[in-house]
Amino acid sequence: MPRDVPVGNGSLLVSFDRAYRIRDLYFPHVGQENHNQGTLSRFGVWCDGRFSWMGEEWDIRLDYQPETLVTLVVCVHHDLGIELQCADCVDFSENVYLRRIRVTNQADRRRPIRLFFSHDFNLYATKVGDTAFYDPETRSVIHYKARRYLLVNCSGPDGAGVGEFSCGTKEVNGLEGTWRDAEDGRLEHHTIAQGTVDSTVAVPLDLGPSRHAIVHYWIAAGRAYQEVRRLNAAVTDMDPDALIERTRNYWRLWVNKEEFNFEGVPEDLVRLFKQSQLILRTQIDNDGAILAANDSDIIHLSRDTYSYCWPRDGALAAYALLKAGHSGVARRFFEFCADVIHRDGYFLHKYNPDGSLASSWHPWQTEGTPQLPIQEDETALVIWSLWRHFQKFRDIEFIVPHYRPMITMAGEFLARHVDADTGLPLPSYDLWEERWGVHTWTVATVIAGLNAAARFAAAFGELDLHRRYQRVAERMAEALGRHLWSDRAGRFARAATRSRDGYDLDLTVDASLCGLVLFNVLDPCDERVEATLAAVREHLTVHTEVGGLARYEGDAWHRVVDDRERVPGNPWFITTLWMMRCEIARARTTEELESTLKWMQWAARWALPSGVLAEQIHPETGEPLGVSPLAWSHAEVVAAMVEYLEKRCRLVEESGRIQHIHQRGRYADRYMAPHCWETRETAGLPPRPPSTEDQG
Repeated sequence: MPRDVPVGNGSLLVSFDRAYRIRDLYFPHVGQENHNQGTLSRFGVWCDGRFSWMGEEWDIRLDYQPETLVTLVVCVHHDLGIELQCADCVDFSENVYLRRIRVTNQADRRRPIRLFFSHDFNLYATKVGDTAFYDPETRSVIHYKARRYLLVNCSGPDGAGVGEFSCGTKEVNGLEGTWRDAEDGRLEHHTIAQGTVDSTVAVPLDLGPSRHAIVHYWIAAGRAYQEVRRLNAAVTDMDPDALIERTRNYWRLWVNKEEFNFEGVPEDLVRLFKQSQLILRTQIDNDGAILAANDSDIIHLSRDTYSYCWPRDGALAAYALLKAGHSGVARRFFEFCADVIHRDGYFLHKYNPDGSLASSWHPWQTEGTPQLPIQEDETALVIWSLWRHFQKFRDIEFIVPHYRPMITMAGEFLARHVDADTGLPLPSYDLWEERWGVHTWTVATVIAGLNAAARFAAAFGELDLHRRYQRVAERMAEALGRHLWSDRAGRFARAATRSRDGYDLDLTVDASLCGLVLFNVLDPCDERVEATLAAVREHLTVHTEVGGLARYEGDAWHRVVDDRERVPGNPWFITTLWMMRCEIARARTTEELESTLKWMQWAARWALPSGVLAEQIHPETGEPLGVSPLAWSHAEVVAAMVEYLEKRCRLVEESGRIQHIHQRGRYADRYMAPHCWETRETAGLPPRPPSTEDQG
């Protein structure tokens, strides 16, 4: 089940399912220590002798307030005659989750109404050794184990503090938990429980006809009692509404920090672009790890999660964020990478948010032969993305401490991990983590990584190193065309396997062939590239009303339709937006560029109402499949939109429309927006005209 509206601040992440139930609560790292671990922390209402938990009986609309990570949730129970308007957030600074609830009695008579909040926490993601107790000093219920504390409190018309509560055991001796105790509309006030425990608190209301009341509910997360006590006091002293308002303002400031000109871009695409930045931020830990996804439902499929930092996913997300101007988030990711890189200059499969090595299915030996259990693109893309960061922000003091320990170390690995006979990289796993071999995507990323390392070396005056990396990259680019191009198929192959006579080609059409353009390895107008991308469009288009592009022919991951002629695989947001980015790179007129927006419109059509994008979608219904949200999906939205805007700026300049804008009394700088200046040098355009500040 997708996580429709995640809210977080980089240390505390709270995610809800479609029934508006808390399913995941991560602290102190995003993606590590899920204290809900996919269990249900329920929210329910008692009225007129009836009880209803959030679910099928309710009409629920889950969304965000515009340009924020503050939710806009409306829940209506028509039979009970109750409407709830809710706003959820995690304070941008303090580790406190807050909910504001406007409860409306839609009946024509006065009625008692009670709101119930149950908590099925498993601290440290285990069910053993927890304690839940009522704390009279803070008038709250606290769950704790070792150095993890979660304090639950609320306020209503009668003021702050829990008045009705119960702490109990669950899943032993046939007991289901205190949430069952709530269903008669009252709680037993059990003050403490230990072992496998849960808790429920209630807020009583008495509302006249068509009247409403405001209720606040919050969870403070900390490592000690004194910490959550301080946070609780901060909420009551500052007022929950003030904390929600300041968080709303913070995220609006954050997502609008760069000035982009969206003239002519449909509003729904602008909204998706901004919301994608915000949703992507919820999946990033403050210590730098960019997590693939934090949706614990995947555990039931594989007994593992996506709550890890893959260096590839992280590098591509960092690229998208830096293109949107978020240098601080990208910097922390690169610092994370500098801490975890192997002493031999490569990154392993994936990492936990605290920097420790994560689980892996890549073997260190196959058929008695040792092998590096890596995906080489992960190493190459970190260096490529770091160069793009340096190119945009010119933060020399940030780069200096990473030049030797990470940049040149990775550059040396990429330069030596090469087949001496052919010049192609030695085999590694592909980006989909399924096949061992020499993959066109990997070759493209290694060329890009080597070119980035060469540029860094030149910037630091190490010209011999610059020339060596450049020579390896040039030879590899030549080998790409010689060994991975198929005359018979008239396009590039997905992969190659070393044989006695050279390479055996895998001609399966794969969307990863877009990497030839995404990393500027070949000109997008190269006839070979055009033929390859045409094959991707032809063979991977999903021929249903849903549409979109599959990963590759015959993709079986989460496959739900067996008709491979119509459905080569489930449509993915990543691959579909790759095609948009390739077409942006190829566009030579504003008309050609405008047509690329159809791919973004497809993504907006199949996003959840909140803007959340899954990994993939059902090819016939459009329902989310796989994890949701997927950070990589949102990163592709951000990257595609900024690349679209940059290309539009260049085409406008080149076509002479800037003069027309001047005649209308508008400034070219304002039309182009600051982010466009970074493309001038590569586009062969004149330097930026000096501003008044520059002259001053």
